[in-house]
Amino acid sequence: MLRGACSVSARDSFSRGLTLNELLANRVAQATFIAWAVAQILKVTIELIWRRKLNLRLLTSAGGMPSSHSASVCALATAIAIHDSTSSSLFAISLLLAIVVMYDAAGVRRAASIQARILNQIIDELFQGHPIGETRLRELLGHTPVEVAAGAALGIAGAWWWMTR
Repeated sequence: MLRGACSVSARDSFSRGLTLNELLANRVAQATFIAWAVAQILKVTIELIWRRKLNLRLLTSAGGMPSSHSASVCALATAIAIHDSTSSSLFAISLLLAIVVMYDAAGVRRAASIQARILNQIIDELFQGHPIGETRLRELLGHTPVEVAAGAALGIAGAWWWMTR
């Protein structure tokens, strides 16, 4: 039996099943989704301002400024901290999740992105004028540290605003 991990009402909700209305009414889930949505919309807006190009594919793509992954996990951790306190087990789990996701976004996926760009350049240079398959590696996979930091700041600020209003 879980002691202190969840309230009686949370256990009752779990045993009878979570309804869609309960999920939609969850302020922590709302803060997390809002941070993700704002980050995705900002990607399109920033692309439009910087490159004068409307690219709606950015709404569903990984990579770019700001990191929606970082925004989401930081919003989740911040909302849990406000809702359940920083001494809760849920906050510890969400903080660890945020660290892992942001490390992956700026580290592992960024390295894969750089490798894809280099491999595409090698293919372009080696096989110029020679027929070769048109399949190219996807280059926008990870984030720069600035993109991760911007996403984290967006998530923290957004969740703070949403949870304390």
